[in-house]
Amino acid sequence: MPVKVFIKRKSQENNSGELTRLLNKLRSLALSQPGYLSGETFNRIDMKNECLVIGTWRSLEDWNNWVNNPQRIEVQAEIDKLLGEETEYAMYSV
Repeated sequence: MPVKVFIKRKSQENNSGELTRLLNKLRSLALSQPGYLSGETFNRIDMKNECLVIGTWRSLEDWNNWVNNPQRIEVQAEIDKLLGEETEYAMYSV
């Protein structure tokens, strides 16, 4: 059963370029992962520093395999360090 993963991040003006680079790297890695179906990135209108990524995965197992991928973990750690807080995740079944 497909799952939607909502990923919320808050950036600061001084790190938006680096954050964009890291998010593009993460998206590029995800594209080659088994079970990755699609992803969309949204910028919040009333809070310029907040973005939401909605990823669609074939199954929760595929998502969990991606979450535990060493390359993803490395890039995600850079993102969290840059933001100064952990990224928020919420998984929903379709």
